[in-house]
Amino acid sequence: MNADRLPPVAPEVTATLVENLSPRLRKRLDAAVTKLGARTTRRDGDTVTIEVDDETELRLHAPGGVVATTDAITCGCLLAPACVHRAAAACAAPAADLAPELVDRPTGEVPDPVSVTDLAAASATAPASETDPASVTDRTSEIDPASATDRTPETASATDRAPVTDRAPAPALDSASSPEVASPDQRAAADALWSAGAAVLEAGVDGAGAVTQSALLRAAHTARLRQLPRASGAALSVVTLLRAARAGDPSYRTADLVTALAELLGTAHRVGTSSGAELAAVRGRARRPYSPDGSLRLYGLFTEPVVTDSGHGGVRTWVAGSDGRLFTVGDVAPGGVGRALGVADRAVRLGDSALTHRELGRAGLAVAGATVSPDGRLGAGKGVKAVTARGAAWTEPPLAALWETPPSEQAARALRSTSRYADPDGGGSDLLFLDVELLGAVRESGGSCLLARCAGGVPVRLTVADDHPALAHRDNVTLLAAAPGTRLRIIGRLVPAPHPRLTLLACSHPSGEGTIDLGFDRLRRADLPDPTAPVHPAPPRPGGSGAHSPLYLLERRVEQTVPAGRAALGMLGDVTAETRRIRRAGLPTAAGLLTALCASAARRDRDLFGRLLPADTDGFATHWLAAARYTAAVAESLCSAAWEPTQEGAR
Repeated sequence: MNADRLPPVAPEVTATLVENLSPRLRKRLDAAVTKLGARTTRRDGDTVTIEVDDETELRLHAPGGVVATTDAITCGCLLAPACVHRAAAACAAPAADLAPELVDRPTGEVPDPVSVTDLAAASATAPASETDPASVTDRTSEIDPASATDRTPETASATDRAPVTDRAPAPALDSASSPEVASPDQRAAADALWSAGAAVLEAGVDGAGAVTQSALLRAAHTARLRQLPRASGAALSVVTLLRAARAGDPSYRTADLVTALAELLGTAHRVGTSSGAELAAVRGRARRPYSPDGSLRLYGLFTEPVVTDSGHGGVRTWVAGSDGRLFTVGDVAPGGVGRALGVADRAVRLGDSALTHRELGRAGLAVAGATVSPDGRLGAGKGVKAVTARGAAWTEPPLAALWETPPSEQAARALRSTSRYADPDGGGSDLLFLDVELLGAVRESGGSCLLARCAGGVPVRLTVADDHPALAHRDNVTLLAAAPGTRLRIIGRLVPAPHPRLTLLACSHPSGEGTIDLGFDRLRRADLPDPTAPVHPAPPRPGGSGAHSPLYLLERRVEQTVPAGRAALGMLGDVTAETRRIRRAGLPTAAGLLTALCASAARRDRDLFGRLLPADTDGFATHWLAAARYTAAVAESLCSAAWEPTQEGAR
């Protein structure tokens, strides 16, 4: 049985069913979830039926697409309704992210070279930013910036830590007014979230079964009732990733769960310490708002296919306003790559325009009554009017101005958008607009990519945006790699890395006339000026000291905690050699954090009779949060520094 075939279940329903189980049945719950996953299902309207055995059926009734009450899950076994099957079905189904309820509106010493608690408090952030930019769900949070970072000797100033980027002020809440400080109910809800998140770190993925997940779901439901949608969304993200990890989902990545846990713990921590506008940002938004933007004159840039791991497919067309602002018009729904290829030639859902997405990428629009979300998505409400207008070439105003900004400034702007803890309402995009000279193919550990040189002499690695064989990305990049010396105007998406790296989305035609949507249009060998190209035996040494930073030694320990839990990290033993190497690279704060994290994981105190006391899960969670946020901040700083002009390019 695939969990996607089950209807989403409200978090409070799953939590209630698990809480009502006897201690004996709770011990059997994880096995019951696995066993139920092997059974067949069938759908009849709003009801999904699972065959528990030859004589017993389990039904989930989901009017409106969501199982919203415990009574909507029924079982035909003799022990029902107190059986384990109902809770197992709820745990196997996706967790529903419901709109906020408005009816319950609330009126031995560890070495510590820097204060780990203070660092966690300063850099803790919160969640629910979607990793997939094409997701069709609303974003539910705003995320604060990284506060501090180490820099290597070549890039460090006299101080050891420095801000990564400046952030725009956090937007106000949806409600008309917000309290200066969190209410007691909100602080209690945040404490419950912190405890639930710390329990996940204590147990690790292998130990965070259905009971641990139900505690997170209960805390998420309570947080939503207390008007904390940002924290609630983070908890649901953690549950979803835990289930994917335990099910062996091939799309699961440990780094995603690290980010989600850091967002959850950071938000929960800051609810009790924030006030005023900062508290409003920590609480977050329940829905993405679309605000009026008057009349817009838009010019098409390109169209990209969107294919997600969740089975959605479609397109996103990028356009620019006369003032240089970037907007998107999307059409993404269940359907995969087949839908992406088909939707590209369908009419854009915006006003009375008859343009298809592919045509809009090269034409223009005049829009009246426009509505725009904070991340630049154009609304398609009834009041929006749009008619076809003349487009502009990439070399003509106003589009030409996009390529005039220095690459380092573009990278810094894009990094604010693509950061793990980016503010989803902060605006901006992760696109870069570069004039490059192609250098040819270069081999990497994961395959090969296209090497190019942009302004300032910065070498940039251009990679394939999507490897699906039905899309043209891979074939086009391979052909471009066979034409060293070709000069192109390109659009790419920043990939955070210690060296300059982009996924290639669109480029000017090698002949100099027209543009190429690299996901849809297919170049021919006859389009290229040179049919042969040398292949470098190894990539050139990446510029910037961050390319060889030992920061990964701390990142590795942070990630190891998630699958195995605190105890496994505590068994690693002495990390003196690793901390010495980190200090030699000019990262004393990272060395201190690694020492404190491993010491906290190994610490187990005893009482007067020699019996082990319970582990300090809160203390360990604080150290882990500080290390997770710190590594993300330093990685972003190193990525930004890598885009600075080289000495040769500056001459």
